[in-house]
Amino acid sequence: MGKRIIVVSTVLALVVGAVAAGYWYRAKDVEARPALAPATGLGTDPGGPTNAKTEPSAGVMTAKNSVPAAPVVKKEPDTPWWHAGETLDFSASMAKLNNVANLQIRTGERRDFLGKSVWHMQAVAHTENPLRMVFVLDDQFDSYSEAASMTSVQYEMHLNEKGQKVDTVERMTTTGREVPPPNVTEARVVPGTRDPLGTLQYLRSVDWSKTQEVHSWVYDGRKLYDVRARLSNAAESVSVPAGDFRASKIAIHVFDNGVEMKDALFALYLANTPSRTPVLIEAGLPVATARVELVKASGR
Repeated sequence: MGKRIIVVSTVLALVVGAVAAGYWYRAKDVEARPALAPATGLGTDPGGPTNAKTEPSAGVMTAKNSVPAAPVVKKEPDTPWWHAGETLDFSASMAKLNNVANLQIRTGERRDFLGKSVWHMQAVAHTENPLRMVFVLDDQFDSYSEAASMTSVQYEMHLNEKGQKVDTVERMTTTGREVPPPNVTEARVVPGTRDPLGTLQYLRSVDWSKTQEVHSWVYDGRKLYDVRARLSNAAESVSVPAGDFRASKIAIHVFDNGVEMKDALFALYLANTPSRTPVLIEAGLPVATARVELVKASGR
């Protein structure tokens, strides 16, 4: 996969819903990948499927080891913004093509993992016709993020694209001294690093009536980015299949090695409701604009 395609898909993953636009690029130039184990389901214990592996990514040190760590499941209270069992369904459109992909984001239970209280979140994406006729994609992403800060503890990518399957399970570390279990890769990141799903939930937890801008390091499974989110409009009218909303528009700027990526612009719209539900994600790309709209929110 070319560097440009990796960058585009990476940035889109940072705002989660805009993955459809990334797939548009990747459909034109997808590297063959080794077939590995199938994806795990929501609610399974962290630790990763068998045969999972990954490759080192720029700016992140990786290592493997063979001592297992058994997680302990422990339910804990929900947050004011999202709840265990919340399911958000999105539809993605690109240029003049509607519903080229669908995305579902699920919030699992809050549990104890490696002595930390974490949320398990999952995103599942599928291409739809007409794009699916040329690019069949069925991907799953799992995040285990600390409850207080949404800092990533473990991030998983279970990809099935054009018949090629890849499963990667990465355990975050800031010291490199932790010992991951078998078939799990250690990813050395800076303190406070979040994964794409944890970033989305973190932005929901920000009180945008009191905060104008936040910064976060985000690791997408390949590379580390500096993401800066700024309030652009506190009360914008948004109409999506799920309804009409007044929403806070958050402009997202992504920096790679200190340089802002100018060829892709992103905006996240959070409903001005107690749950701060993401209702719309826009991605402005050189070839077209992707629009990812909330279709339904359930499980509240």
